[in-house]
Amino acid sequence: MGAVAPLSTKVKGMLFNKYLNRYYLKYAWLYLIGIAALIAVNYFQLLIPEYLGQLVDLCSDAEKNGTALTLAAIRDILLGVLLVAAVLWVGRTTWRITIFNASGKMEAALRHDMFLKAERLSQRYYHENSVGTVMAWFTNDIETVEENLGWGTVMMIDAVFLSLLTIWRMVALDWVMAVFLSIPLLLIVVWGALVEKFMSNKWEARQKAFDHVYDFSQESFTGISVIKAFVKETQQLHEFASVAKKDKEENISFVRVSVLFDVTIEIIIAVIMAFLIGMGGFFVYRLVTGNPVVLFGHAMDLSAGELVTFIGYFETLIWPMIAMGQIVTMHSRARASLKRISRFMTEEEEISAPEGAVTLENIAGRITFRNFSFSYPGAEDEALHDLTFEIEPGETIGVVGKIGCGKSTLAACLLRLYNVEAGTLFFDGVDVMDCTPASVRNAVAYVPQDNFLFSDKIRNNIAFARPDATEEEIEAAAKFADVHDNIVAFSDGYDTVSGERGVTLSGGQKQRISIARAYLKDAPIMILDDSVSAVDIKTEEEILGNIAHARRGKTTVVIASRVSTVSHMSRILVLDNGRVEAFDTPARLMETSPTYQKMVYLQALEREVEGGKV
Repeated sequence: MGAVAPLSTKVKGMLFNKYLNRYYLKYAWLYLIGIAALIAVNYFQLLIPEYLGQLVDLCSDAEKNGTALTLAAIRDILLGVLLVAAVLWVGRTTWRITIFNASGKMEAALRHDMFLKAERLSQRYYHENSVGTVMAWFTNDIETVEENLGWGTVMMIDAVFLSLLTIWRMVALDWVMAVFLSIPLLLIVVWGALVEKFMSNKWEARQKAFDHVYDFSQESFTGISVIKAFVKETQQLHEFASVAKKDKEENISFVRVSVLFDVTIEIIIAVIMAFLIGMGGFFVYRLVTGNPVVLFGHAMDLSAGELVTFIGYFETLIWPMIAMGQIVTMHSRARASLKRISRFMTEEEEISAPEGAVTLENIAGRITFRNFSFSYPGAEDEALHDLTFEIEPGETIGVVGKIGCGKSTLAACLLRLYNVEAGTLFFDGVDVMDCTPASVRNAVAYVPQDNFLFSDKIRNNIAFARPDATEEEIEAAAKFADVHDNIVAFSDGYDTVSGERGVTLSGGQKQRISIARAYLKDAPIMILDDSVSAVDIKTEEEILGNIAHARRGKTTVVIASRVSTVSHMSRILVLDNGRVEAFDTPARLMETSPTYQKMVYLQALEREVEGGKV
């Protein structure tokens, strides 16, 4: 009867998932060594109650016979205890090194797989899921899974083998008392089965509350300058207190259930111990007085030493019974966390290479839009509608239009950040939907509108696309973006750390370092998405002049909010509400494009206002 509980716990204690199973196989040798050492420890530690029982019987016999207890009489027992201690030390060291090493490696491998998955997911996914939530999966949830892979494995083996070995020895010593003591184990199994699902749901609710804390904190720290500028520290504090209170309530709710479960286990164990000491002592007393108790036709003839051994076995059995309860709690948490991770890992990868995909190489830079339309995932209206135009290799093209007309969307589509309709967008006559996404992006050097910089040295930010770039190439790129003089003016020069998202740099410096990074990539197509808006007119002219000279023969698309930025380019694309209003030379646009005319007029008016003429 005692074997039923551990076997049930074994099933509950394991985590099986297609993202974990292959690592079970990969690190099986570590687990096998660790489990073998753990089973050896379980076997040898059961010798200690036997030695204690033998010692008690020696003392009892010496007192009964009126003889002295000598060191020679207990020498074999002492040597046996020392040998067991040595085996336990070696075994416990071995299983800690191997099992925890395996669980740590599996955690690292799973986190690596998750990061690769995160890189493959589309922009849409990160629009719909906050950064804080995703980070919680990478930290809190995966650590919960690792805990189950490490300590959960140890507890499961102890619950199975230590309890089986202990019950086997208890049965060999006195099967009637062993049966009585095994019955409460069934109560633990039943109680665990009832609570396990409930605790899993509680843990998932607790993790979701933690996600909200992570989201709020991440957003607040990112926007700390805005919070301070508007003196909203107190308001944010109150809002954080509300989010933290919800997290606290969910944690307390989970802990209540967990504590109730553990306390119930402790009560069951205490009742069994009280029964064992009381009834066992009574049986020994009746045996000593010559009137042993008979149960089910079996004489309860335990000696004092055998009772001590039996109590020692039961004390050894306490840990597996406690482990059964902890396995339920730990497995509930791990299963809920693994469920969240699995949802992330099974998320559809929208941007992928088709079968037999083409790898773009050495393209000239011709870009063709043919009846091109695009809608963001989940949006009802089209962001771009029926675009048809062609950019010749080596052209430098300007793109202008009102805010929200689709300029940045155009850049995102050229980078294949979203899927587009087949047969509508071509690089050198090749449909981008027939190409590998990596080769499309390798063909484009991109300067984003938000000018994201990594918290790293300026030289590493510039050399991001080409880590092997020489110092001369990095400096040449900085000079191209007219930021070299600013960089060398810093005390650490190119070794200056830009800070998180480039916080230590001005807006214009971040823009120009982003331009230098794109230039160093030396791609056949370069896209600047409103990337000179934070610099003065003189610096803008310097950069545009460098583009005209250094990128001669390569295609460059300059998206701008100021007409003056693109007024000297050969052709300008004018977008209006996601449609092509005109695509022509600046001179002809003054005759054919109302949007372009209005932008020129308004910016001329702004210059007059700045000059004090109006």
